[in-house]
Amino acid sequence: VQLVESGGGLVQAGGSLRLSCQYSGFTHDRYAIGWFREAPGKQREGVSCLSGRDGVTKTADSVKGRFTVSADNAKNVVYLQMNSLRPDDTAVYYCQGCWVETGRPIGSFAPWGQGTQVTVSS
Repeated sequence: VQLVESGGGLVQAGGSLRLSCQYSGFTHDRYAIGWFREAPGKQREGVSCLSGRDGVTKTADSVKGRFTVSADNAKNVVYLQMNSLRPDDTAVYYCQGCWVETGRPIGSFAPWGQGTQVTVSS
């Protein structure tokens, strides 16, 4: 199982970015895939988790209405569309297998990748 994140960058507050998670070694209809982030000095937190079986999502309150998770299973990619970005969204963003009921990562699903840095300037 492998997960590779891309699409981060530097953006001004109010701007948008779309992150991509290219996955391999499993099918999305068997495992939910989600996004997590880790800001400097803070613990990693769940952002949004998407079930590939029924499309159910679990999204953090802090990003609801601004971030949308989606998937293109033909391309083995999960996306995170981020709109109305704020400076406190600055973090390294990772994708990982997740439990859609709780939004928490699935332990021992896959090694955490390098992530992709998102920096939002004020």
